[in-house]
Amino acid sequence: MHDVPRVEITPEILLKAYAAGIFPMAEDADDPALYWVEPRARGVLPLDGFRVSRRLARTVRSDQFEVRSDTDFDAVIAGCAAPRRDGARTWINARIRELYGALFDQGHAHTIEVYAGTPRRLVGGLYGVSLGAAFFGESMFHEARDASKVALVHLMARLREGGYRLADTQFVTDHLAQFGAVAVSRQIYRRRLAEALSETGDWGALPRTGVAGAAVLDRLAVAE
Repeated sequence: MHDVPRVEITPEILLKAYAAGIFPMAEDADDPALYWVEPRARGVLPLDGFRVSRRLARTVRSDQFEVRSDTDFDAVIAGCAAPRRDGARTWINARIRELYGALFDQGHAHTIEVYAGTPRRLVGGLYGVSLGAAFFGESMFHEARDASKVALVHLMARLREGGYRLADTQFVTDHLAQFGAVAVSRQIYRRRLAEALSETGDWGALPRTGVAGAAVLDRLAVAE
């Protein structure tokens, strides 16, 4: 799965890599090297048929969290890079932060942020890359129950509203499988990626702030 290590990657090369179906990772946060990765089976989330449990739908609809987009990229990637409670190592090193920060400045990387409490505190979120009508999810985190799940629901509503064609999760985990994520072969993935790159998604189809949970669920066709 790993290809040439210790390559010099620029934001421009990174975008070309996504367009070719590959992405970089590090072994852990302390390893300065990056590796190109192209999974044999690629994880994708269905933009039609995304699954939301009744319990999670109630949480989203309650608006107990405030959800924003693209207001604090540095805090989101720091949350994603923080040590996990289960002891799992993070793959987000300093170079990853630098590269994706540059993509954010260029308008290609985006965040969904989840806030709670008074005053508001970031308790979860995710970030990823937008290219054409494809969105490549990179990482998510949570410090409050359901915060990352709420972020994912808001993400999928934004992608649907913006006319995206592909929601890439890189891999399929048990966490993502509950929302309907499936693994597809490289051949199928490359075909779907090419189709998505031939179109243009509109990340700003929904406002950056103030999108109500009920409206989000309506866009995902989640029943009461």
